[in-house]
Amino acid sequence: MRGKLPGGTPVYFVAVDDGGSTGVRFGCNDSLVAVFHSTTAAEEPLQSALGILLGGGDPPDGLYNSLDDSTLSYVSAYFDGTTVVVNLTGTVRPGGTCDIPRLEAQLTHTAVSAVGAARAEIYVDGRRLAEALSLR
Repeated sequence: MRGKLPGGTPVYFVAVDDGGSTGVRFGCNDSLVAVFHSTTAAEEPLQSALGILLGGGDPPDGLYNSLDDSTLSYVSAYFDGTTVVVNLTGTVRPGGTCDIPRLEAQLTHTAVSAVGAARAEIYVDGRRLAEALSLR
């Protein structure tokens, strides 16, 4: 994967129903907020960033992690041109209708930002994320 960002690797969390006042407005009147995490030279930024999202730890104060109820693990990632393709395994468990765009935004923006890709395709057990969300 590509090099590290000077300010650290951004991991995206959600400010619920704040109308875009703390980040990019999306979904159910939420904001997508980048929180920067330092990685060591030995750590791969994408795997590290997704590990934070998928690890189930407490999100920063005032922010929400829509992935907390999911049991997902990072498998691999690779570039297909300017697209980063991310493979995860496990079960996606959104907490409600508003969690669907939150899950998509958190995973996609974290993946794109971690490696400097133009876009991201996320797969869960070989299925596109949108398909995995519709099968739950």
